Amino acid sequence: MNLFPIIAIGVSNLNSTGEMLDVRYHVITNQNAELLNTSIIANVKYSSLKKLMERSDESGDFKRDLSEKLSLKSNQKLILHLIDSDKSIKNICDAYLKLYLLSLRVVKPNNINLDGIFSALPNVAWTNLGPVDPKDIETFRSKNVDFSVRSVDKFPCMTDYVIPSGVRIADSSRVRLGAYLSEGTTVMHEGFINFNAGTLGATMIEGRISAGVVVGKNSDLGGGCSTMGTLSGGNDIKISIGEDCLLGANSGLGIPLGNRCIVEAGLYLTGGSKVEVMDSDNNIIEIVKASDLSGQDDLLFIRNSLSGSIQCKPNLKSIVLNETLHSND
Repeated sequence: MNLFPIIAIGVSNLNSTGEMLDVRYHVITNQNAELLNTSIIANVKYSSLKKLMERSDESGDFKRDLSEKLSLKSNQKLILHLIDSDKSIKNICDAYLKLYLLSLRVVKPNNINLDGIFSALPNVAWTNLGPVDPKDIETFRSKNVDFSVRSVDKFPCMTDYVIPSGVRIADSSRVRLGAYLSEGTTVMHEGFINFNAGTLGATMIEGRISAGVVVGKNSDLGGGCSTMGTLSGGNDIKISIGEDCLLGANSGLGIPLGNRCIVEAGLYLTGGSKVEVMDSDNNIIEIVKASDLSGQDDLLFIRNSLSGSIQCKPNLKSIVLNETLHSND
């Protein structure tokens, strides 16, 4: 199925000079299906929206009627937006629409063009009263007694815009819009999931999933563990974690893992780490870079407590999640 072109209807909050701070979409549709409808707007099809966008006179009437129905405030603006192909992001409307597509599970991480997203998104103060331009903060403070700032960032919390079915998130501030959470995902307080990253099945997340990283079903990321991303620091290798894997508490990962792999607690495995490959009798077969083992199944990575060397052994254990922790109805 071709995803594009896509047309969406949303509402943007504006700053004191009329610049857009965010976009909350109510309808997202393409030629094949309705991808989102919050039920605020009924019976809106791609074909009818396309005709409206081509005829400015009818579009104006439609926008006025819809603005009244949505009870837009003076600092809000109705958005009718089209993306005709998966090209680089040009503006805030493009950016939010593509982030929505990820969090709505329409597209998986690394399968949509997000080039240009940082320059398209403004830095915003996310407050208990909604998005505010940092330059307007003092004005808001003077007019609102119960005013607090939760964060200052380009990306909002996912749950302020999208709540996927069948997930549990202990601290919503740690999951950005644009995260992809499959049904059965449980994110505990120390877990973090960036945009264009996420889970491909029921998983336990108590560590960090950096941008571009995907985690396979039935895998467990232990408390405080970390995965290397590609946004900064020079790393250009997309990290992935296969199915039935375990990253121990406070471990770190800089290579892709296959299925049924374990990285022991406290071990940070980078691509350049020197690894002693062992057989089932604990004999050293060879010494390789960790990157040479990328994507292989059934591996156990440990640090020898006597020599300090990193060792890789055949993994004979299976990871089983507690089903009651992932039945998130």
